Amino acid sequence: MERFDWDDLRFFLAVARSGRLTAAARRLGADHATVSRRITSLEEALKAKLFERRPQGYTLTAHGERLLAKAESMETEALAIQSDIGGADMALAGTVRIGAPDGFGTTFLAPRLAKLAGAYPGLEIQLIAMPRLLSLSKREADVAITLAPPKEGKVVARKLSDYRLGLYAAREYLDAMPKVEKPEDLFDHRIVGYIDDLIFTPELDYLDEVAKGLRAQVQSSSVLAQMNAVVAGAGIGVIHHFMAEGEPRLVPVLPETVSITRSFWLLVHADLKDVARVRAIVDFVVREAKASRALLMGEQPAAAAPRPALVEG
Repeated sequence: MERFDWDDLRFFLAVARSGRLTAAARRLGADHATVSRRITSLEEALKAKLFERRPQGYTLTAHGERLLAKAESMETEALAIQSDIGGADMALAGTVRIGAPDGFGTTFLAPRLAKLAGAYPGLEIQLIAMPRLLSLSKREADVAITLAPPKEGKVVARKLSDYRLGLYAAREYLDAMPKVEKPEDLFDHRIVGYIDDLIFTPELDYLDEVAKGLRAQVQSSSVLAQMNAVVAGAGIGVIHHFMAEGEPRLVPVLPETVSITRSFWLLVHADLKDVARVRAIVDFVVREAKASRALLMGEQPAAAAPRPALVEG
């Protein structure tokens, strides 16, 4: 059998996880022609077809599925070599990608990255802060913050912290609308919330907990967009206390009656949990969440941490 280039497995893994040459090329810092050539070279060396090439993307063949498990094992060993034998300086260099919901990622984590970057100047830190679940098995992220523990998969999970949410509105909106004295009064108001069919995890489906049958008239897939809409007077919305506290344009609505508690979980692929640069990120996020428990629970002003600017319009 013709000997294959082990480095071709990096290209194989990138295509297997993304399903597209262009996406794999971006992840690898290469052009799509190079990725295609390396995949073809690997198939020729192994004398096996690894992908079905279709207009909608690349899907693994049976041979490809078998190779995927072995290639991931080799990747894990390579990461362990870098971490265990490469020395501290090398181990704490490279890229770590963190995936988080947009509220936590943008409002809580992003302002704290300066401290992390200063502590580990050799790291390239990538933060994906968006309202969706990221796949650790496909290496869309190395560390993921989620709202629930995983139900399956080769993942190590730990609970970061509980956090609380409540109802908020702009003072100008409340002054112009009927008084809210009980949850049933909310049916006479505009509600700001998620788009039902784009709620990516059940933990974000808050409104039935507030008042059964309550639905949003102003909707967005992003909690940051919802918060901006509420600040601008679009209606009443469910907002994280750690985002809303310290924002003078927001006023709590029914704070003694409506309180919603959720949890943040930190997930790492089991193969990466002992890699030094990943471990450093995990330890940092855990420390920051522990130190900020009162903030996350809405028990102290959010002025304790820097805030990103909110843009109206």
